[in-house]
Amino acid sequence: MIQFPKNFYWGAATSSYQVEGNNANADWWPWELQAGKENSGPACRHYEFYEQDFDLVKSLNHNAHRLSIEWSRIEPREGEFSDEAIVHYINVIKALRRRGIEPMVTLHHFTNPIWFAASGGWADGRCVKRFLRYCDFVTRALARGVHFWFTINEPTVYFSHAYLWGIWPPQAKSFLKTKAVYHRFNETHIEAYRLIHNIYKELELAKPAVSIAQHVQAIVGCDQSLKNRLAVAMRKQLYNLAVLDHLKQHKALDFIGINYYSRHLVDVHSWWIGNLLMETCKDNHHPLKKNFLGWDIYPEGLGRVLLDLKKYNLPVIIAENGICTTDDNQRWEYIQSHLKNVHMAMEQGVNVTGYLYWSLMDNFEWAHGFGPRFGLIDINYDTQQRTIRESARKFAVVCQTGVLD
Repeated sequence: MIQFPKNFYWGAATSSYQVEGNNANADWWPWELQAGKENSGPACRHYEFYEQDFDLVKSLNHNAHRLSIEWSRIEPREGEFSDEAIVHYINVIKALRRRGIEPMVTLHHFTNPIWFAASGGWADGRCVKRFLRYCDFVTRALARGVHFWFTINEPTVYFSHAYLWGIWPPQAKSFLKTKAVYHRFNETHIEAYRLIHNIYKELELAKPAVSIAQHVQAIVGCDQSLKNRLAVAMRKQLYNLAVLDHLKQHKALDFIGINYYSRHLVDVHSWWIGNLLMETCKDNHHPLKKNFLGWDIYPEGLGRVLLDLKKYNLPVIIAENGICTTDDNQRWEYIQSHLKNVHMAMEQGVNVTGYLYWSLMDNFEWAHGFGPRFGLIDINYDTQQRTIRESARKFAVVCQTGVLD
């Protein structure tokens, strides 16, 4: 039996574009249509059904819920803020508070307003100022109901997918733009961190807790060759820790938010820098069970990553951890095995204060469409019926008792 602390945050996460539906002012919407991708359409209609969905959250004994604000709803045209949209999100926060659920708010979860993308997006030098204007508006509106803020979700995933590999809009495939976006995300977070704290001080509110949600992987060598050991060290620093190091140096982290899903297996055959930074095992060494998308299931990696974060001496919230699968028994095994490794890291001195499963409900999984099923709650996209999965009920017992058998 494993016992978690009494004040631990238990819950699940969502993002606006993936669950709300009809976010037609976001840059992903026209891109899906132009690229011939599955369109997010009505998604889970969470924008309408959030009260019903939060009743389910409450029934599952969650005491925290991570959500994101859709910038393209708040500021559909540059400099024009929607009263209707901000009132909606104020009501969302109040709905969580009424149920005794701690809201954890993300300001940027991959999507941008169409006007922002059309005028250069994150590769344009005006991006920081534009985001801060949005951040100021939202923070002032929600501050009295929100303590935890994530400014940016998975910055390394966003700039690599959108600007380096060109998988996501704007499909730039430019190393120079990737580098620029990397630096602008760092600057944006630091400025947003200061802005949020200043607003809370101005409003005479208790200090907020502000971070990012950093995507991390367990980076593992296929063997112990010198090339692989060097590549592992370089990638851990570049992919997992560099952003956190920079933000910590600028005193712009109150806690560390991490999203963990899988393993990155390193097998390098050349000393060329591209191989050292990117080459992976292609020979199926050390095979593992995989999720629906083919990602390795590697629970001990979460424990290893958490131990790497111990040096920061900050609280850690696991902002996303989950599996897409058609086998709900596998979902529960995934949660159970990852929580065991979270507890192991806590016993070794890592101050983990919360665990949020990804995701609360099945949703639109970006370029993969509606196929992957991550949810604790099953969504019938034809009828919008919600069905609580058995894994969610088992997790609910952990959330209620803090005990993992």
